[in-house]
Amino acid sequence: MRILILGGTKFLGRHIVEAALATGHQITLFHRGQTGADLFAGQVERILGDWTEHVRGLAGKNWDAVVYTGGYVPRVVQETARFIKDEGIANAFLFISSISVYDKPSAGADESWPVATLENTAIEEITGDTYGPLKAMCEDTVREVFPQTSIIARPGLIVGPHDPTDRFTYWPCRMAEGGDVLVPGRKSQPVQIIDVRDLAAWCVGALEQGCAGTYNLTGPAEPYQLGPLLETIRDTTKAKAELQWVDPAKLAEWEVQPWIQLPLYLGLESGDDGMMAVSIQRAVESGLRLRPIEETTRDTLAWAHSRPQPHEWRAGLTKEREQELLSLWWS
Repeated sequence: MRILILGGTKFLGRHIVEAALATGHQITLFHRGQTGADLFAGQVERILGDWTEHVRGLAGKNWDAVVYTGGYVPRVVQETARFIKDEGIANAFLFISSISVYDKPSAGADESWPVATLENTAIEEITGDTYGPLKAMCEDTVREVFPQTSIIARPGLIVGPHDPTDRFTYWPCRMAEGGDVLVPGRKSQPVQIIDVRDLAAWCVGALEQGCAGTYNLTGPAEPYQLGPLLETIRDTTKAKAELQWVDPAKLAEWEVQPWIQLPLYLGLESGDDGMMAVSIQRAVESGLRLRPIEETTRDTLAWAHSRPQPHEWRAGLTKEREQELLSLWWS
């Protein structure tokens, strides 16, 4: 297949390129050239430019499918999709959305669960409150333009090598350092994640199969529990780390931020648990395969250690804050 990828040089995009090249597909990257300009040299065709502004530069070209990894604003997504459709640039359109589109899902929610909405649909500012509804509106525009040939991928938390967010990477790296590690004591909280390489492989396979429709892409089907998952990550690093299970009520009292300062943790009695326990049956039936968490942990740790140092962490506790909290807990 000839595949046009809008973006393709950062986290998910670069892994989709790798998966597609590995299976013999011809790839064109349409990107700004600000990151990853040296990636895939001699292996892909490049079109430099900001596709959100210069999509009309694709006129007269043609591919079998388009992969849109970075769409957040419905107006821009609609303009891009409509131009690609009307100009005959491609007929198949894979849009990367998010599990965050759901409106307070219950455990086991499938793709039919209601999505979040905005009262003011003209809003384009992306915040924690608008991200999910805006993604849902983006989905609607794609379905409108490509009613029979669109694939809407709804990933959960994407993890693995080259993750710029540190929302999983923190744990393998912190465990590997050893010593006393502060971990949230809500051991039974559900957790679902997806290795970026498994997501990329599914995306390429879905295009190959001619899939259409909407798919939850995370896992496993029976969610991890936070406590055993963190223990597995610790054991995989083979480090001498002592997990200090801190009462979630105390974490809330000390204003520790779930998800950001303690990645994977949703907070005390969080109403967001359903977001980490959705149904992935449809994706599994269409070919989704998930690698063991031990493999993801090892590969993420190896990649993290290869990054230029010092690294400015975007998630997780600083050493000073962790020690301060542990002192409070022990006292």
